Amino acid sequence: MYAPRPRRSAGFWLAIIGGSLACFGLFIWAIVWSTAHAFSADTASTSGFGATEHIAVVDLDGVIMDADKIDTQLRKFGDDSSVKAIILHINSPGGGAAASQEVYHEVVRIRQEKHKKIIASVESVGASGAYYIASGCDKIYANDASVVGSIGVIMEWTNYGDLMRWAKLKSVVIHAGELKDAGDPTHDMTPKEAAYFQSLVDNMYAQFVHDVADGRHSTDDKIRPLATGQVWTGQQSLPLGLIDKVGGFRVALMDTAKEVGISGEPSIVRPASAKKGLAGLLNGESDDLFPNPSKLLDHAPGFYFMWK
Repeated sequence: MYAPRPRRSAGFWLAIIGGSLACFGLFIWAIVWSTAHAFSADTASTSGFGATEHIAVVDLDGVIMDADKIDTQLRKFGDDSSVKAIILHINSPGGGAAASQEVYHEVVRIRQEKHKKIIASVESVGASGAYYIASGCDKIYANDASVVGSIGVIMEWTNYGDLMRWAKLKSVVIHAGELKDAGDPTHDMTPKEAAYFQSLVDNMYAQFVHDVADGRHSTDDKIRPLATGQVWTGQQSLPLGLIDKVGGFRVALMDTAKEVGISGEPSIVRPASAKKGLAGLLNGESDDLFPNPSKLLDHAPGFYFMWK
């Protein structure tokens, strides 16, 4: 009743097997190429071929919400005997209080334990948490029109209680502890909650002022009048003692090279760029492609060392 199914020729199966092997080989080649490319970016990011003494440059860009990446780069260069100094190239308005503080302490640790100079070079903005970090460096350079300072703490969240009432929605919260739901965005803050949060902000502010004073070889009393949350230009900051010299990255680079005994054009080494695509996916470094679901729950009030 049915015609027999035609038999596949040997050539057909050879083509299938060959195609599969070719795809597998291409996949392996892509992994090897991505890994080698990342490795070469890490090892060949040095200007000045054959140089044995380098100055490392670590970029601190954008809002600081995670200290791990910067700390890892700093530790790597801190442990590298061929790196004679590190320049933090800063262009940031600050960020999370804890993250900024963590990088600050890593800068101080490397300076003290590794006896290695770390210089801050502010490009456009080095404010709040970014300035916090810069204050832990040996010297701070900034352009005339750079923005620095903003020593202060801010805590904020959005209260959408009126919107929920308009939509006839009710927030149901069961808690133990009088201040457990302090900062709940569905209700207005009580005077006790306001006092509670203010005490936290004041404590963080005192830590900020003290660490800046310590990093700048000053005192809390001298720094506190400057800790109003406002910013200054690089030109204004110099007489205030907030920076050490007006000058851009090139000035900071050449001065640093001279201080560590490197003559002529200094050799620069930078961290490898972040791995993207297949290599990043295989190494678990593709958070941008697949965000951590736990971050969707991160709506709690935040404490920031940030200029806004």
